[in-house]
Amino acid sequence: MSETIWIKNGRIIDPKNDRDESGDLFIADGKIVDRPSKDSLDKATLIDAKGLIVCPGLVDLHVHFRVPGQTHKETMLTGTQAAAAGGFTSVVCMPNTNPPADTAGTIQFIKDAVGREALVNVFPTGCITVGSDGERLAPTGSLRDAGIVAISDGGRCVQNNGLMRRAVEYAHMFGIPVIDHCQDYSLSADGVMNEGFMSTKLGLRGSPTEAEDIMVSRNVILSAKTGARIHLQHITSKNAIDIIRRAKSRGVNITAEATPHHMSFSDTEVGGFDTSFKMNPPLRSKADRIAILEALVDGSIDCIATGHAPHTDYEKDMEFDNAPFGVIGLETALGTALDQLYHSKRLSLSDTLSLLTNRPSEILQLNKGDLSPGADGDVVVLDPDREWTPNSDSFHSKSTNSPWIGRTLKGKAVTTIVSGKLIFENGEILP
Repeated sequence: MSETIWIKNGRIIDPKNDRDESGDLFIADGKIVDRPSKDSLDKATLIDAKGLIVCPGLVDLHVHFRVPGQTHKETMLTGTQAAAAGGFTSVVCMPNTNPPADTAGTIQFIKDAVGREALVNVFPTGCITVGSDGERLAPTGSLRDAGIVAISDGGRCVQNNGLMRRAVEYAHMFGIPVIDHCQDYSLSADGVMNEGFMSTKLGLRGSPTEAEDIMVSRNVILSAKTGARIHLQHITSKNAIDIIRRAKSRGVNITAEATPHHMSFSDTEVGGFDTSFKMNPPLRSKADRIAILEALVDGSIDCIATGHAPHTDYEKDMEFDNAPFGVIGLETALGTALDQLYHSKRLSLSDTLSLLTNRPSEILQLNKGDLSPGADGDVVVLDPDREWTPNSDSFHSKSTNSPWIGRTLKGKAVTTIVSGKLIFENGEILP
């Protein structure tokens, strides 16, 4: 049985329930309650949240925890430590593991690792195709029965449109969504950064926005045809956003996410050949970056997801062409989102937090991200005004491939509670 937690004097923000008020929040037996018994209160763990924000634990629909097969980059323990330190209490892990999560046995292996090591809620996804190779459909039904919340090929995109149509039809039949990394390989080819002035100046091979636009269009068409729920990962292109916006106006059943790095940086950052700025899709133009922020404000993009992709220092410490794609983001996402949306006055605090709580949860129907009585006791206490500067020694992740090292962020998780248990407090993972 979990302890009773009494969070006092905080500003409680629960976007799903339009709640924004000063008061106390109670967690008993792992659940949010209106008020526990007097005996429970007498023994409760007190948290003074005066001057702080109390909100639902953050939800991330896109992380790579590298389990199984690449635990030199991240483990279930270090990945969920990073999540807790960033204020995330629920994450959805991608299936591009080694071996890929294309069988019920691999899903069970991941769930066993979650049960042994995870400090936060971890929801697995299964592959669209066998081995994520885009050739044959994986067994969607058995993967669903094994406990996945969606199908995806992780960092890959199914190129065969006929195969993708069958995949979304099966997913729709089994009642699960499809998550897609939108990239036409015939256009992106061997590109390592955005195609444009900077790629020409630096002599690096470029990947054009059209590689994203075409696959976003493909998925919109398939969703409209089949009724399947399709979630579009890490949208970066202004044109793709226009396609999504028009599709939503017609009622197409699609959703989209943006990452903290794509809403914060443009391709000019690559000028120093720093591989911390190498990710796929790549950083785009300033106009694309501004379009992402505008889409988060008007709802064309539904949520923020980190795309947390850990790599070792020795993998990233090489020529830009040869370094792997990807950056970590769980511990810096909150500060980045607050910087770009709340402190910049683009969105209210409640609307900004909604992009990280109830809205991602609703996309995959995770039943997380709110503070309704009876909801799971997943809560983060945060300071939206705390300034801090990440460094390579401050991360709880096993990897440090972050573009925010040395950059001051404003906003940080102070306390993270999962199912009524204190997991993280004042910079430390608790025993």
